[in-house]
Amino acid sequence: MPYIIAEPCIGTKDASCVAVCPVDCIYEGDDQYYINPDECIDCGACEPECPVEAIFADDSVPEQWKSYIEKNRKFFEG
Repeated sequence: MPYIIAEPCIGTKDASCVAVCPVDCIYEGDDQYYINPDECIDCGACEPECPVEAIFADDSVPEQWKSYIEKNRKFFEG
């Protein structure tokens, strides 16, 4: 799971990340956007585009938002 979108996205849902994704792997959920780990090519284009700094490499997610790794995984189990 290369990139995770965390709590700052909630309530903001700015689509800048979606616009720059070369493989269209970012999907809109009810409360936030989610990055499909099976489609993401780990290019990092989305991370600097997020105006609220909500996107992190899966090994760099701040401690207070680690639960979003599992939340992202469950979104795509569906």
